[in-house]
Amino acid sequence: MRRRPPFYQGALRFVRKKPLGALGALVIAFLVLVALSASWISPQDPDVTSTKLILQAPSAAYPFGTDHFGRDMLSRVIHGSRVALMVGILVVAVGTTVGGLLGMVSGFWSGKPDLVIQRFVDILMAFPPLILAMAIVAMFKPSTTNVILALAVVQIPNCARVVRSAALYVRETDYVTAARAIGCPDWQIILRHILPNCMAPFIIVATAGIGIAILSEASLSFLGLGTPITVPSWGGMLSTESREFVYKAWWMAFWPGLAITFAVFAFNIFGDALRDILDPRLRAG
Repeated sequence: MRRRPPFYQGALRFVRKKPLGALGALVIAFLVLVALSASWISPQDPDVTSTKLILQAPSAAYPFGTDHFGRDMLSRVIHGSRVALMVGILVVAVGTTVGGLLGMVSGFWSGKPDLVIQRFVDILMAFPPLILAMAIVAMFKPSTTNVILALAVVQIPNCARVVRSAALYVRETDYVTAARAIGCPDWQIILRHILPNCMAPFIIVATAGIGIAILSEASLSFLGLGTPITVPSWGGMLSTESREFVYKAWWMAFWPGLAITFAVFAFNIFGDALRDILDPRLRAG
């Protein structure tokens, strides 16, 4: 009998133990596929306007209806997935990486590095995340790049605290003590022992952070501080125009809101499932 590859076995085990997490992973895979193929699967150009098609209700020709400029809502929601996933992935790539490195340094060396880093983290955590992101974006011209940088800064403190706690635990283990005793340099201990054992909480925080970043970007765009209005984004579709026409064109707010809900929910339940699988304290349950 042909032996199944380890990845295939791990995937089947994940589906059996965490079916809801597997559903989240399936939704995420679908969103990624939609974002990558948006130019080919969109029935219309998302930026083409038409005075004859203003506020058309959902129909066979326009399943999601049209907006107040006559633009196809289905095409705009499809292209909006690109902005959502790009912002979510880049925010996590920058924010959690910086936060993880700060947390690892803080937990491993302690002393003055820990004191300085944790006071910096305390300053960031003193502000509500969305308010801090709004303040950073407001200091510069609203753009997708500035939104990514602002949300990355917001992600740093949470990841730094989580990784620091893991690094503090690993630092006191017997194998790290043995490595110190035989004269291993700090950089080697970090690369061989601290970093691998901090990856599980790092992955969990990063996965959940994507959903938070998508929701935060939508919030900033809704307030007019996010992605420029010329770029289709889910938050931008929920802004002033959707609120103005909400009673006679409910679909303008419904479909982008539904897309945000599905995306955030998928990343959250997938992150929870990863936590249960990767956290040794929860595996027995």
